[in-house]
Parts: sequence; structure tokens; C-alpha cells
Amino acid sequence: MSWPMVKLGSVGEFKAGFGFPIEYQGKKEGDYPFAKVGDISAVVRSGHKNIFHAGNYIDKDILENLKAKTIPKGTIVFAKIGEAIKQNFRAVTSVEMVIDNNVMGLVPDNNIVDTNYLFYFMRSLELYQFCGATTIPALRKSMLENIQIPLPPLSEQKRIAAILDKADGIRQKREQAIKLADDFLRAKFLEMFGTPANNIHRFPTGKIRDLVDSVNYGTSAKASIDSGEYPILRMGNITYQGGWDFTDLKYLDLSVKEKDKFLVKEGDLLFNRTNSKELVGKTAVYEENRPMAFAGYLIRVRPNPIGNNYYISGYLNSIHGKITLMNMCKSIVGMANINAQELQNIEILIPPKHLQDEYEIIYKKIKKGLSIYDKSAMQLQLLASNLSNEYFM
Repeated sequence: MSWPMVKLGSVGEFKAGFGFPIEYQGKKEGDYPFAKVGDISAVVRSGHKNIFHAGNYIDKDILENLKAKTIPKGTIVFAKIGEAIKQNFRAVTSVEMVIDNNVMGLVPDNNIVDTNYLFYFMRSLELYQFCGATTIPALRKSMLENIQIPLPPLSEQKRIAAILDKADGIRQKREQAIKLADDFLRAKFLEMFGTPANNIHRFPTGKIRDLVDSVNYGTSAKASIDSGEYPILRMGNITYQGGWDFTDLKYLDLSVKEKDKFLVKEGDLLFNRTNSKELVGKTAVYEENRPMAFAGYLIRVRPNPIGNNYYISGYLNSIHGKITLMNMCKSIVGMANINAQELQNIEILIPPKHLQDEYEIIYKKIKKGLSIYDKSAMQLQLLASNLSNEYFM
């Protein structure tokens, strides 16, 4: 169904933030939260959409001296300058607050637009495309006011927002369950094996090379968005927590000779050898029953008879493992790299194979339990996506 298209400026008012002198910063209590871009990012990264506190607070008398004004509860806030715009984070204020001059707010006119409906519309936009052609990306009020938004009746807006809220709720629950599962697995790993620095079970100490049969770099061949026999795994497909994200795959063809060299199979470990210092070393065990290729920034590891990839991945994804990887790159400026030899030289405990296998069983059992969220999450995500496409695109 086609709804009338109106300008954003006709359904709400854009509010600019204010400069926040450093001498007033650092106060943890006060009359109003004073939100910065980082506060918005923290809310979104925690899986929520409502912002009600900030890292800084300000009192009413100082606010008046600065000639700054508050924004009301129900304002949609987002970054308006710099690379932070690319993060595409939005939040809704649930209390009256102040925003700094790197943030912009959109105050809805609730006589004609539902706050949550407007929030989801704003979240569907890639605001970076509306930045002017300047050295530093920036959003201007005049540009945003002219963006077109479909405006169904308020009752329909509320219905759409309620469905998207439900989908968001399922997503949050799944993310919470994943975090709990990850925390449990890290604790279990520590209990079963300890670390090289705290070898509570007095296992022999060795190197990762003592547990592996082969390590191989991936292909540097160019991949295509829509053609090719095999999907290709790239560094973005491995999550920081040691899982998989298959939402952005490319494809390529491989010769018969290349297949053995550049395909992964179930049980292979992939290690991200080149990335930022914070992300280099992302590691996951491939568990799909279909073959995929892997790109040159990844290393494929296959274990020998005394090693288990779930154990190796468990260590590299542990807190001690992450610190070890960070320390290997601490003096590097820009992109960091850990090559195959350096990976194999990482110190690791060598527990009995049956204990490594036991950890694999525990890992798979926990991950299988998470699948109960997947079906409902996928169904709601599909519905939410269809609604977004129907009304917002």
C-alpha cells in the first residue's frame, strides 16, 4: 500500500547540540545527563535503543551560563560529524537531557508521527550518504529536513513499530544468550585447562605447532558478488567472539587443483592473520557441511592426532589468548599481521587429547542450545525486513 510521502522536517524538529567546555566535564551526577557520541554508541552496542544516562552530567545553573538547552524525552539522537556517522547508531532519549555539538536530535511531533516508527525509519537510513562533500563528513539540518518519509496513519505506524520492537526484543534476548554462553565457555575452558601463565593442572607446555598438521594461506583471487561456484570466507565473516557471520558473502570459481588448497571443510580452524590490532587473530572453527573457499587474509589450520581445533580456538578466544595476540602487535602502527609461523609459535598448554575432545562436546552442546532462538529470530527478522522494505525503502 502506498502512503503519502512527507519531508522529515514536517514531522519533527532537528536540534543541534552544544559545546561542552572541558572544565565542566567529568561530573557523574547532576540535573541532566550530557550525552556525547560515545554514550550513544555504548547504548546501541549493549543492544538497547533507549538512552537515559551519560558519562557526564551538568547542573541547571551551568547549563544557563552556557546558554545551552535540553532536549525532551523521546528525542532520536545520532552522530552528526566525523567518521562516527558511518556507525549508523541511533538512540531514543528516555529522559530530558543535553547533547554535545557532535550530536543531533530529532524531536518528533507526536500529533502526526509515532516516536518508535520514526526511530526505525531513521535507523533504516544510511545517513553518511547525506553528508556534504567536505574533508570532515558532516550532516546539515537543512539536508536532513528534506528527506522523504512515508507517513501512514498513526495506528498503522504504531503497528509497524510494535512488530519491529518485537523483532528487536528477540534479537536482544539472543545476543544476551550468546554472551552468557560465551562467558560460560570461557569459564569452563579456564576451569578445565588453565593458562600457560597459570598452569593449574600442570599440563606440558608447548607451541600451537605441536597440535597442528597443516597451516595454509587462503586465495588472493578476486571474488564476485553474484557469480561463482563457491562462497568465499573473508575476515569480516569471523566474529570477534569466535563465531560466524555469513550475511556478506562473495563467490568465486576454483580449479580442481585449487580446491584442496583453498576450500575449508567441517572442523577446520580459520585464523584472521591481518586486521586492526584489536581484531587481528579472530579465530573460529568452521562447522558447515558445505565447502567454502577462504581468502588470503585467513589461515586454515588442521590438527594432528594430539590436537583439537576447538581447544586451540578456545584458547585463542580466551582472555589470556586475546591478550597474547594483542601483545604480539602492540608496537605495530596501522594494520597488524600475525603470519603462519608466528601463529604456530604461540605458547599453549598440551592437555590430554580426551580432555580437548571433552571441551569440544561441551562447546557443541552449548551452541546447539542457542539454536532455539534462531528460528523465531529469523522469522521476525524476515518480517521486520519486509516491513522496512515496504514502508521505508
